[in-house]
Amino acid sequence: MKEARIWMKEEEGIRCGLCPHGCLIREGSQGICGVRGNRDGKLYALTYGKVASAALDPIEKKPLFHFLPGTTTYSLGGIGCTFRCRHCQNWEISQATINSLPLRQLGPEEGVLLAERSGAASITWTYNEPTIWHEYALDMGRIATEHDLKTIYVTNGYITEEALNELSPMLSAYRVDLKAFNDDFYKKVCGGRLQPVLDATIRAHELGMHIETVTLVIPGVNDDPGEIDSLIRWVIEHLGPETPMHFTRYHPDYRMMNPPATPPATLERIYRRARELGLEYPYLGNIPGSSSEDTRCPSCGSDLIRRRGFSAEIIGLDRDSCAACGHRIPVILP
Repeated sequence: MKEARIWMKEEEGIRCGLCPHGCLIREGSQGICGVRGNRDGKLYALTYGKVASAALDPIEKKPLFHFLPGTTTYSLGGIGCTFRCRHCQNWEISQATINSLPLRQLGPEEGVLLAERSGAASITWTYNEPTIWHEYALDMGRIATEHDLKTIYVTNGYITEEALNELSPMLSAYRVDLKAFNDDFYKKVCGGRLQPVLDATIRAHELGMHIETVTLVIPGVNDDPGEIDSLIRWVIEHLGPETPMHFTRYHPDYRMMNPPATPPATLERIYRRARELGLEYPYLGNIPGSSSEDTRCPSCGSDLIRRRGFSAEIIGLDRDSCAACGHRIPVILP
């Protein structure tokens, strides 16, 4: 255990300030995430350095398409989450408890060393929600930046401004789920709220983090055309039309087995509509072989980055510009 950051003592317990839940945690208990606990009147990070999953992944798997394309990232995951998504695809670890899975200890220094030895260009905290690993990610990230490794959160975006501000000196990229543009969805399906996610995403953008969004499109649940239009317009207005947005195909999982897998035609309609609304870089996911994963110049239409599976081939870039017309492309190259 390590003493946690961002909390205050109250008469009835400890108030955690890491995520918008703001849990009041009484002695001997944990917050909603299950991994931050009140012990003897102090808040502790109960899973500091305790790893459930570690792997060397293609950066495209996160997915990140405009951040170090074609490289690998050293990915780490623990247990627990701030949400209870009924359709979670990593529920085995996100909904696990401290004693329900074998966890191995991996210190921040060792994590950076393993990332370097693997040849990765970055470290990603992923698989479960990285926000609840705040102290561990913060410590490892500070070391990683000293070793010229980039750092990435794959997150549900449920984090307070204070926590984001602490991360900002070391966090390079913020790959955030925008699960729906509907507060009822967040309340009923995820156990959270929409507005704090939007606020945090804007703040991450203000802090200079590279932003890409992902929306898992679920038939009959969050695929209403008007709602999708509103989400796209929000991203264009608050993050910019050059923000990569990924719309991915849902498949039944965990506690949401009733809706069928998303029809590819639904995603193709969203792709076309996103371009009509002025989004420069929409992408579709979980549709093998689709050319909608390729990056094209929004000015002249030239192919810039070709993707097949999780591989990426840079074919039309001259540094950060289109080789054909010179239009600047918002991509961070290795």
